[in-house]
Amino acid sequence: MNTDNIRNTHYKSICVKDPSIENNHGHIPPIYATSTFTYEDLDAAFAFFRGENKIPIYTRFGNPSVGFVAQKIADLEACDVDEVKEAKGLLFASGMAAISSALLSQLKSGDAVLCQAVTYGASSDLIHNSFKALGVESVDSDFKDMEKVKRIIQANPTIRVVYLETPANPTLSCVNIKAVADLAKQYDIKVIVDNTFATSYAQQPFRFGADIIVYSSTKFMNGHGTGLSGAVVVKNEEDFQKAYKIQKNFGGILSPFEAYLLNIGIKTLPLRMVQHQQNAQQLAEFLSFHPKIKKVNFLGLDSHPDQELAENQMFGPTGMMSFELEGGLDAGIKFQKNIKFCTRTASLGTTDTLVTHPASTSHSVVPRDKRLAIGITDGMIRSSVGIEYIEDIIADFAQALDAV
Repeated sequence: MNTDNIRNTHYKSICVKDPSIENNHGHIPPIYATSTFTYEDLDAAFAFFRGENKIPIYTRFGNPSVGFVAQKIADLEACDVDEVKEAKGLLFASGMAAISSALLSQLKSGDAVLCQAVTYGASSDLIHNSFKALGVESVDSDFKDMEKVKRIIQANPTIRVVYLETPANPTLSCVNIKAVADLAKQYDIKVIVDNTFATSYAQQPFRFGADIIVYSSTKFMNGHGTGLSGAVVVKNEEDFQKAYKIQKNFGGILSPFEAYLLNIGIKTLPLRMVQHQQNAQQLAEFLSFHPKIKKVNFLGLDSHPDQELAENQMFGPTGMMSFELEGGLDAGIKFQKNIKFCTRTASLGTTDTLVTHPASTSHSVVPRDKRLAIGITDGMIRSSVGIEYIEDIIADFAQALDAV
């Protein structure tokens, strides 16, 4: 895949540059910290409420500080993707607000979601429990056997959405987006992809036929752990209006200040992702030879079963990994307790290296039998590898492993 256009010109420039805001000459667009906007042109204001324009009226309906960042994220997803002509984005108060809104925009009572078996714990809880209370059923699949997926779709005509994460949290398993999208289109089913782990720097799901992309932009997109945000990116006006209606009516909007922080992070996204990936590669190689490590899940290693797929649909392995300790739950807890330099927390995508134990944090809401069946073991540690000096990261992991 030729990435010169993305890497050297358009993508990096989109990250850095901001649009000019009307009637403002500041180098950096201002934070419009206002709930309402005055009706300078009364006829235009009336036209807005008739749906005839998009002028600023009320921040729940749209805010200039938020709108241009949402469009920047959409432009990054569509950069150099010839098939996508009008990508549009919306920003939400959190990643879960974005995910739930994207799903709600495409589903109604009586519909069903075909969901990847391995997903973020809160996403799994949302789809399997919260949505069930709304009359939306769910069916799980690992998406490795496309004939099986086809049989599931044929046996469940109420499936209207396929929802997947790739790479998945926390096993780093990957899904062939094109294979899923090609099948879904035969049955008029929408494909929603959570691109949080990869970001558009490492993967553009629109290239492979995805319909909607969702993010916890709290993570790598913000990159500094300074605020919560979520994004939904669509590639046609119809899906944009559906998602916008959910946002407007449910009110899960992003504040102008949080949008400002997100934009500051996006400006350095390409630089950070390079270092995240380089450090993660070196750490993964160190761990793969350690006697107290049973298994390392990192897409840059030949041992990962999805490495070839990742190379075909991604621009790099991302800065995420997980690994399984010999000794199970006790070993996982001991490792976390002995981390000193790196940071123990459940999030990911910040400039510093983060370490967490999924079984007791992000996936604690997933029943243990299901968690084990999808590869999230009691001794698994997930790490978001930061951009610190790599020898300091490795030294901390080494001493923590010595204590296990």
